[in-house]
Amino acid sequence: MDQSLFVKQFRDQGSLSIKEGNGITITLLKPENWTPEKGNDWVYLLFDLFQIRTISEQFSEVSLDIVEYASKPTIYSSPANSRVPESLPVNGNIRFSLIRDNEWNKLLFQISQPVLVKMNSKTKADVETKKYFPLFGPNVKEFYLGPEGDVKIIKG
Repeated sequence: MDQSLFVKQFRDQGSLSIKEGNGITITLLKPENWTPEKGNDWVYLLFDLFQIRTISEQFSEVSLDIVEYASKPTIYSSPANSRVPESLPVNGNIRFSLIRDNEWNKLLFQISQPVLVKMNSKTKADVETKKYFPLFGPNVKEFYLGPEGDVKIIKG
C-alpha cells in the first residue's frame, strides 16, 4: 500500500476511493466534505482510542474498555456529539470503528484525523491495494454503546 500517495490524494481531493484486496471499493471522505446528498451510511474510522471524544458523546468506562480491548474488527454505534454534521447521525447515533490493522491504521495515522468511510462504494477507484479492508471480514461485530454503560449487540 503506497501510503504517501494515498494520503496526498486524500488531502488534495478531500476524498479517496480505494479498491481493496477483496475487489470492493471503499471511499474515504473528510467529514467536513460530507453533505446530506452523500447519504448517512458512513462509518467514522479512528486510529486512536482518544479520537472517540471528537465524534461521540462521553460514555462510560465500561464502553471505553469494550472498544479498547476488542480483538476482532467491530463497528460501534453511539450518540453523536455536537461536532458531527447535523444530518449524518441516524436516530442521533453515529457509527465508528477503531482500526487496528497495522497498514490501515498507519494510513489513518498519516491522515491524522477521523475520516468517514463508505463501504461498497459505487465510485470508480482512484487507487488499488491488495491489502484487505478489515471491516469486510466474516467476523465483524456491531455493538451499540450507550452513555450510561448500556451495551447492545447489533450483529454478533
